[in-house]
Amino acid sequence: MSYYVQILKLPGNEDVNPPRKMSEQASGYDLFAAVSSELTLEPGARALVPTGIALAMPDGLEAQIRPRSGLALKHGITCLNTPGTIDADYRGEIKVLLINLGQEPFMIARNERIAQMVFQAVPSVTMVEVEELSDTERGAGGFGHTGK
Repeated sequence: MSYYVQILKLPGNEDVNPPRKMSEQASGYDLFAAVSSELTLEPGARALVPTGIALAMPDGLEAQIRPRSGLALKHGITCLNTPGTIDADYRGEIKVLLINLGQEPFMIARNERIAQMVFQAVPSVTMVEVEELSDTERGAGGFGHTGK
């Protein structure tokens, strides 16, 4: 199934790359930093990094913001609130909440790839209140109920 997603470059960000797949079969679109000047993310620090874009998605679609594996492995840079959800009715600037879990300061320059955005279909769900739920083998077993 194919969807049309509108991308708006916000004023002052005409030079920032739009979301882009880095390989033909990639599921995620890399997002680029729209910082006005280089940003230093100290170890343990977090920052809300602008991308300079806004989206319009059709109903039934969401965008999820996820870390880039290379930044996580090489520098300890990841996203908080992962995956972050962008709802179809949101029209504001996409921003990425990054944290430095590494041991060295990390510099974020304009147009640096900072995260990836994956689109996901959202099913229509009707919640039905009931008096009791059906039994299963697992039942109410929660965290660690199957062992290690």
